[in-house]
Amino acid sequence: MPNKYTLKENKSKVNFLKITMNKPKISVIIVHYNTPHFLKTCLDAIFNQTYENIEVIFIDNNSPEREGIEFVRDAYSHSPETRNNKSLMIVDNAENLGYAKAANQGIKIAMENGADFLVITNPDIIYTPEYFEKIVERIEKDTSVASITGKVYKYDFTNQKPTNIIDTVGLFAYKSRRVIDDGQGVEDKGQFDEEQEVFGISGACPLYRRNALEDVKIGDEYFDENFFMYKEDVDLSWRFLLFGWKNLFYPKAIAYHGRGTGIAKRFTTAEVMENRKKLSKFQKKYSFRNQLLMEIKNEIPANFFKDFFHIVGKKILMFGYIRIFEPYLWGSFYGFLKLLPSTLKKRAEIMKRKKSSSKQMSKYFGKKSKYEK
Repeated sequence: MPNKYTLKENKSKVNFLKITMNKPKISVIIVHYNTPHFLKTCLDAIFNQTYENIEVIFIDNNSPEREGIEFVRDAYSHSPETRNNKSLMIVDNAENLGYAKAANQGIKIAMENGADFLVITNPDIIYTPEYFEKIVERIEKDTSVASITGKVYKYDFTNQKPTNIIDTVGLFAYKSRRVIDDGQGVEDKGQFDEEQEVFGISGACPLYRRNALEDVKIGDEYFDENFFMYKEDVDLSWRFLLFGWKNLFYPKAIAYHGRGTGIAKRFTTAEVMENRKKLSKFQKKYSFRNQLLMEIKNEIPANFFKDFFHIVGKKILMFGYIRIFEPYLWGSFYGFLKLLPSTLKKRAEIMKRKKSSSKQMSKYFGKKSKYEK
């Protein structure tokens, strides 16, 4: 594949090319929508990585304000020195495609550009300088790992400082099929220093193996575009497991996350109920609908009946809660029914191609996270 960098009569450039050609290529995809205030910290952290062979694909999803994309163009697109010789591509969408479809757009561009690993990153993520160096070194040691995340802490953007409060150490799935960012809201006192296989990887800053994405693609979609946004990361993580891949938490790589919805414990029902007050109706509508779509797509019948009382009990409680407190969510249920035929077609393909048995999958659904008290 032709190298993207222009070779000049200068020894440092020659050495740079030799280094990058020997390293797997990482494509970092930023799907941006109207959060220009996060872009400098995010992009500077990526361009200051010790890992050299990185391209950034910046996708503006038709933000109403043009400040973000204009900032990226003005500050980074004309200066290889500013980017530490890392490449940058800017995509200006004429409409808001939704997160899932825009992420797929970025993945397809990255695949065409020869990426070995792909990162879908939120703009409010800040990577420590050796993050990609460490995470790629780890994933290359195990070809069965489809996705990986480092230890992600909360970043306090109000006071412009990092914290030692966990944002995510991977996704944990309960027997009820509720999925949380494990460890979120818990102070790190050394209990998160152990590498472990997890149910899934949060969509904040996952690194995906190219071959794994290609393996689990349904039609021409990596993320399910019916989801628009929310839960698409959980859905993809579940599918990786069904197809025999692993998702890994690796604590030696460190990143920070602002997280607009806030970072708080969501282990118990009381904690979940309290934190629902902070979510917008938009978030609740898509999350509720997409949870149903995800379960229809990926659930193995034997595991459903094994965890029947956990799953159905949660549904009864949820529908009772909606009837009393959030009746507007019935519209989301109607949206779920409209998408059910296409979802069942996707399910048929997944069940036909899956490699994991019900027994192998059952170990990923637990009663209680080990970080829950």
